Amino acid sequence: MAKKSRPKPGKAPKKTSGKRRIFKKILKWSGIVVLGLMVFSVLMVAAFRSLNPPVTPLMISRSMNGVKIQAKGPWIPYEQIPQKMIDAVVASEDNKFADHRGFDFGEMREAYQQNKKGKRLRGASTITQQMCKNVFLWNGRSYIRKGLEAWFTLWVELLWSKQRIMEVYLNVIETGNGIYGIGAAAQSYYHKPAARLSREEAAMIAAILPSPRKRNPAKPTAYMWKRQRQILDLMDKIGTVKL
Repeated sequence: MAKKSRPKPGKAPKKTSGKRRIFKKILKWSGIVVLGLMVFSVLMVAAFRSLNPPVTPLMISRSMNGVKIQAKGPWIPYEQIPQKMIDAVVASEDNKFADHRGFDFGEMREAYQQNKKGKRLRGASTITQQMCKNVFLWNGRSYIRKGLEAWFTLWVELLWSKQRIMEVYLNVIETGNGIYGIGAAAQSYYHKPAARLSREEAAMIAAILPSPRKRNPAKPTAYMWKRQRQILDLMDKIGTVKL
C-alpha cells in the first residue's frame, strides 16, 4: 500500500506585538487629526474670503500680555480704502505684491544671503504672508509657524483676490500699541478718517509697520522722516498700484 503523505506543517502566523498595534493606532489617529486640521484650515481661509475677522490671534496674544485694544476702527471695504494708502504699503512692504503668488523668491534669496553673512536680520515676508500671520497664526519665529504661514499663504492666494488680501491686511495690521488697522491709525495719530489722509501721512503710517509698537507717526524720529521720504520716492517710481 502506498504511504499517505502527511501535510507539511505550516508556519504559525506571527502575532503582532501589543506595542506595534498601539503604534499603528497612534499613527492612524495622528494622520486623521492632521488631515482634519488641514481641511479645517482650508475651510477657515474659504470663510474669511467673505467674512471679516472680528479679532485676530495677535490681538488676543497682545491682550493676554496686558496690551489692551486701544483703537480698532470700523472695517473699511476695499473700495473705500484710499489709493495712496495702498500705494504706500506696497512701496514700503512688498513692491511685487500685484504680481507674485504669495512669495517673493528673489527677495527671499537676498535676505538669506544677507543673514548668512551675519548682517542685521532681514525679513522677506510679502503682504500676503504678513496678513496670514496676523489673521490665522501666532506671533513668533519658529520653523513650525513659518511652515504654517506658507501653507495658509498658498491657499489664500488660491482662494482670495489681491483686493481682498489688501483689504484684510490694512484692516487688521498692527499700527501701534493696541492700535489695529489704518482706520484706527488715522484717527489715533492724525484725528481724521483714513479717507482724508494725505500722501505724506499715508507714507508715514507705512514707515512704522516693521516696528509699530516702537514708532509713533505723530512724533516721528529722524529715521522715520528718512523712511517716509524713501517710501514717497518708491511710490513715485511704482505709480498707482492696480489690483
